[in-house]
Amino acid sequence: MSAFTQTFAPISIADIPAMAADRKASGWRFVQVLAVNTENGIDLVYSFMKDGALENFKVEGVTKDDVVPSITGEFLAAFVFENEAHDLFGVNIKDIAIDFGGNFYALSQKEPMTVISPAQLAAREKAKKLAAAKAAKEAKAAAGEGASEASESSKAADMEAKLAAMDPEKAAKVRAAMEAKAKKEAAAKQAEKDAAMEAKLAAMDPEKAAKVRAAMEAKARKAAAQAADDAKGGE
Repeated sequence: MSAFTQTFAPISIADIPAMAADRKASGWRFVQVLAVNTENGIDLVYSFMKDGALENFKVEGVTKDDVVPSITGEFLAAFVFENEAHDLFGVNIKDIAIDFGGNFYALSQKEPMTVISPAQLAAREKAKKLAAAKAAKEAKAAAGEGASEASESSKAADMEAKLAAMDPEKAAKVRAAMEAKAKKEAAAKQAEKDAAMEAKLAAMDPEKAAKVRAAMEAKARKAAAQAADDAKGGE
């Protein structure tokens, strides 16, 4: 006896007729059309079985504006599931062989499986607002970084223009002072990082801290060796 297997594959609405025709021609048995209400619309899962294998084809995010072709031309039994998807989930399925025209179920409200509670609606709205706020914050940060880089680039260009107009000896002194300042600022930043790391190491288990220190020292030696190799290569 062969083992049971199950697979899932994504398809588009346009792929449905060809998929159904292929399953029919290959001798697969129709199992179901499952509709699921999601944040992005209705997902439809078409399932077929053959020789212990269950194949599922999933169409995601079907909206009210989408027209879904019926597969009852290939599998008549699908009319039950397609009428159900229409009545309970509002899926617009065309050319159903046996179409109840929205009267497959006697419902007290239209499309009940798409109705959500006030609490669910509030949760969804909150999630959307949080997502929008996060996206706006990220966009603002990206714009700020771009503006900062542009500003620094503009300042550097202005300084180069001023240096080019200076007496060469004076320009050399200014450059040297700028480089010294940059090195001092870099050293200060590195000192801050080192102090922060030391604070973290002090709070660690001594054995773990020793391992971290060893790894940092090895990394520093490797970087120094690489710098020395680069310097030799440039000579």
